[in-house]
Parts: sequence; structure tokens; C-alpha cells
Amino acid sequence: MTTIDDELIELRREIHRHPELAGAERQTAGLVAEQLRAAGLRVTTGVGGHGVLAVLDGSADGPTVVYRADLDAVDVRHNALPFPRSGRVFDEGFASRVPEVAHLCGHDLHTAIGVGVARTLARDSTRVRGRLAFVFQPAEEPLQGARAMLATGLVQKLAPRESYALHCAPFPAGTLTVSPGYGLPGVDNLRIVLPGGDDAALAAVAAEVAKINTVEPPRSVDDYHARFHAVLDPRIAASIQESVSVVQWSEHTPEAPPAAGLMLKVWPQELFPELRLRIERLAAQAGGHVEYPYGDPFPAMVNSVDLSAAAGDYLSTALGPESVLWGRASWPHNCEDFALFLDEAPGAMFYLGVADAGTGMNGAPHTLDFAADERAIGLGVRAMAGLLTHRLAAG
Repeated sequence: MTTIDDELIELRREIHRHPELAGAERQTAGLVAEQLRAAGLRVTTGVGGHGVLAVLDGSADGPTVVYRADLDAVDVRHNALPFPRSGRVFDEGFASRVPEVAHLCGHDLHTAIGVGVARTLARDSTRVRGRLAFVFQPAEEPLQGARAMLATGLVQKLAPRESYALHCAPFPAGTLTVSPGYGLPGVDNLRIVLPGGDDAALAAVAAEVAKINTVEPPRSVDDYHARFHAVLDPRIAASIQESVSVVQWSEHTPEAPPAAGLMLKVWPQELFPELRLRIERLAAQAGGHVEYPYGDPFPAMVNSVDLSAAAGDYLSTALGPESVLWGRASWPHNCEDFALFLDEAPGAMFYLGVADAGTGMNGAPHTLDFAADERAIGLGVRAMAGLLTHRLAAG
């Protein structure tokens, strides 16, 4: 007998087989919309690109809560961490190689879980005392989709009280991590331009910029795991929170032939202005200047302290305390445009453990060997369906 878990795993695999870049998620959005309409939700497509907004009205009046999932895949050439591969076949059984576009960040699982939560609660809307808005967002990787969907005003018209989401992480499958007051840093994108193509001067500036860095990015999958697990350790949380990460790469384009591109990620985001000034001074001293190709810095994603703690307490009761981990710091190497949904309505993003050491599934997003234990899909659905109805019942 086929279960909903089986169906959601197949949905995940179908999305995984046909990855679509940011802004091109037409087929993925179509699959999502089809399943949500079949479940009886009110569905709007084409929201901020290929975004899908589905509304489930419950059996009684109450608040509105948003649940968000993301649709797009990764541009492997520009957004995969350059770790040595382990030799394991990439997601053995339904994909045999890493193409130029792939679901290396787990958005295919996020989408399947979001569909599963909607289907589960639509089958028994008496559990829903209020309204749930399911947001399937395009273009998360370039940090464009949330802004585009919110620019339509459709989510705000629903007047959501709270917002929630999940993200895959290299914690053990069967666990969820709650991080009250923490989340992910913002990001600032800078380009240093040195006229004249002086590679030596460029290297000198890059060396000076590197001195700003206080935390090195992970160098291997094992290092990635160790650093991610460190956010659970209250003994080192303070040092993680004070970290500054500067990632830089050479960039030679027709528009700026001798240029160094610098992507700067920092926590806390209050340091953005100070760091811009420092880098501008370094560039000026070398006879160059700094450009900001994406404009203002992107804000940090910060989970509500109170709502995260309340969610953690609920999940510990519903799943068992051994299934809930507590994050004590922010992972300093990524950002998330779910930040913009949290600006509209407070809430939290949780880490869904998808790693399985026994089978070699590393659960580490943006690595070439990213693979996930699909049993996590069922846990994600049950946990989030329960949490959302619990939050609506809170009045």
C-alpha cells in the first residue's frame, strides 16, 4: 500500500530529476500547484515569477500563519563548495552524476515537505483553527524570490501573524534543530576594481582583505560537519557569533577586466557599514575603488526568541526530547531570504537533519556530494503539520 510518505519521496525525486535554476522553476511550480489544487487549496500561481501561493481555510476563525518552501536548484559551477568528492554516487538510485544544475541545497525536499504538510492538513481541516498560507518561493539562491513575491502584496493581504520554514542540515536524520534568537547572517556583495590590470597589486589588496577574516570556511565535508555541529555547543557559541567571514574570488569580465570580486558575509550585520569603509580604504590606497553590484546589503535572518522557544517546547513533547537539538549560535557561512518573510511576520526557520553516516549521506548543502536521507521528509511533514496547528490553536 502506497503511503503519503512514499508519494512525497517520489515527488522529491521527480523534482530532483528535473532541477530548474532560479527564475526558471516552471515545471516545479506546476507540479506543486497541481498537487495543492487536487488537495482542495485555493492556489495562485505566477506570484513574483514562478511562485505559488496556496491558502487553506480551517474550520474556525483564527490567525493566519505562513509556511514557506523554496523551489530553485543550484548553479553548480558558481554555488557548490569545492570540496574533494568522496567517490560516492550522487544520490544513488535516481541520479548518477552532478550536472551543471542540481538540487544540492535540499530545496527539492523542502518543496515535498511543504506539499505534504498542505495535503495532510487539507484532509482534516478541523485541525486548522484559522488560515494557513503555503508559500512556494522561486529564486532563493540569488536572494530575489522572497522580495519578488512580497512585492505583489498578496502575502501581506492575508495579514499573517507568524512565519515558519525548514532547511536541510548535516545533523542526523530524525532530528530538528531550534535556534532561538539565531539564524543566518546577511550578505554584502562588493567588487574591488583596480584599473590597469596589475595582478600584483590585486593580490596585495586581496591579502589585506583576507586579514579582516576571523573564521575560515570549511575545507572538507568532515570539517563542514564539525563546524555545523559547533553551533550546538554553548561553550563556543560566543566566538561563532563574533565571527567575520570574507570570501573572495578573482573576476575578469569585459565590464571590469582587472577586478577582484569580494563577497562578504558577516555576523552581526551591524558591522556592514564599518567593513565597507575598511574595504573602500584598502581599494583607494591601491588606486582602485569599490562597486556594489547588488546595492544595499541583504539583512540577516534572525529567529524570534519567544516563538522559537515555544516551537522547541512543542516539538520536544510531540517528537520526544531526543529528536530536538538546540542551536546556540548562527552558522556563519550562508544567508537566507526567508529573512524578508520574518520581517513581515516573526517566526523561525528550523534545521531538518538529513544526514546518515551509516549510508554515507552527508546532508551538507552546497557540497557536490550532498545527499539526504529521504525518511526525513515524513518527519518534517508530521512535525510542521503539528506545529502549525498548535500555533493556530494558540489564538
